[in-house]
Amino acid sequence: MTDFQKTRSLFQIPDGVIYLDGNSLGPLPRAVPDRVGRMIAEEWGQELIRGWNSAGWMTMPRRIGDRIGRLIGAPAGTVVIGDTLSIKVYQALASALELNPARRVILSDSGNFPSDLYIADGLLKSLARDHTLKVVTPEEVDAAIDETVAVVMLTEVDYRTGRLHDMKTLTAKAHAAGALTIWDLAHSAGAIPVDLAAAGADFAVGCTYKYLNGGPGAPAFIYVAPAHVERVRPALSGWMGHAAPFAFDLDYRAGPGIERLRVGTPPVIALAALDAALDVWDGVEMRDVRAASAALADLFIREMEARCPDLTLASPRDGGKRGSQVSFRHADGYAIMQALIARGVIGDFRAPDMVRFGLTPLYIGATEIRSAVDIIADVMTHRRFDDPAYRTRAVVT
Repeated sequence: MTDFQKTRSLFQIPDGVIYLDGNSLGPLPRAVPDRVGRMIAEEWGQELIRGWNSAGWMTMPRRIGDRIGRLIGAPAGTVVIGDTLSIKVYQALASALELNPARRVILSDSGNFPSDLYIADGLLKSLARDHTLKVVTPEEVDAAIDETVAVVMLTEVDYRTGRLHDMKTLTAKAHAAGALTIWDLAHSAGAIPVDLAAAGADFAVGCTYKYLNGGPGAPAFIYVAPAHVERVRPALSGWMGHAAPFAFDLDYRAGPGIERLRVGTPPVIALAALDAALDVWDGVEMRDVRAASAALADLFIREMEARCPDLTLASPRDGGKRGSQVSFRHADGYAIMQALIARGVIGDFRAPDMVRFGLTPLYIGATEIRSAVDIIADVMTHRRFDDPAYRTRAVVT
């Protein structure tokens, strides 16, 4: 049984803040500053370039990849960390298309994160091989999987509404039709139980700065199923993915297994922060996280609908069909969120009209939920969001 009182003590939450935005940026785990400080002062400061060997910097992407693998049902040696999520989406999609060369359709949905669609569109323009990016509504995905589809590329949890796709069912449907799957776990890893191996997923990608609390811009991960990993050709043939990078061959030879999906030099300071953040998960069971998150969300929805009738639920009411966030719609959503943030309830806004709240039981409990609703109800009842100061859009919403 996961001890959520213990996990709560492992995070630094500012006084007077109810933090409901871990689905966008996780809060600071208390162990991170010391770990990063020691890495900088002792490893970089004392070892200098020797740290690549003596401090194990070069092997961090695989070692930390295995730590994340435990949370997403990935066998050891199938996950590697590095670069950004956009790069990992590009790698996964390019490799999947090469594995299925007779097909020309990439199927995705309108609930996918726009960046994934941008990457797909850009790749297809570069390939110039009459590929098509077909985007349907989330509800239409199942029916749209047919013998024309090369790759089904989906974000498991919709970033706006929290709507949850059935990974196992859709993967089976894709395989039956001869298609491969790519799952974006940006809003899944650390939020809900994921079992890539059991679902038969071909590729998966995800970021580590949300529910995994790796910090702003923390590096992304990629998973490749064991059945494919020795066959994929890296579209980004980076130095770190070479079979022998320090042989300095002029010709590229892909490294063994998941190593070939490495691209650039590991961001060691960021990896040190992520490594320390992942210590939070030692002794944590994802089934406990899921149960606690669902209970918090149910409480939040009940209280919000009873006290804030002007906000319209945008997330699935059934906890089994949503991730670890709850969203509401309102025409003044941006101003409402700014008014809430000014009063210490931090969520975020997604255009055109959605306020989002991440419910993470590692550091949020029922007391915080009820306190947050008190403040939200006050803001809504008294229209405190009408203050003109709350209507000026910042760069990040």
